[in-house]
Amino acid sequence: MGHAGYARRKLFSRHTEADVVCAAISVLVLTTLNSLEELAHEPMTQTVNEEDGFIRCIFEGHLQEKSIFLLDSMIFGLEQIQQEYGDQYLQIKFEEV
Repeated sequence: MGHAGYARRKLFSRHTEADVVCAAISVLVLTTLNSLEELAHEPMTQTVNEEDGFIRCIFEGHLQEKSIFLLDSMIFGLEQIQQEYGDQYLQIKFEEV
């Protein structure tokens, strides 16, 4: 069962363990973080809790313009998922430090 819990309530039979919401979120977030690290070479610290799906990413300096674009694209995608499937499956929280 995916972290978002969408599969057990909608779309799929009770025998299917796939979770389209969790998969979509995972693809967006992990691809963006990998791109920031490998393509933009942004220094960052990541904390991942695989049990509850929580990911925290702390950047160690000012972000490049291309990195801001990547993050804006990820946020746009996450907001689209939130609008389509609802707040009960995805909550987006921003913190500035």
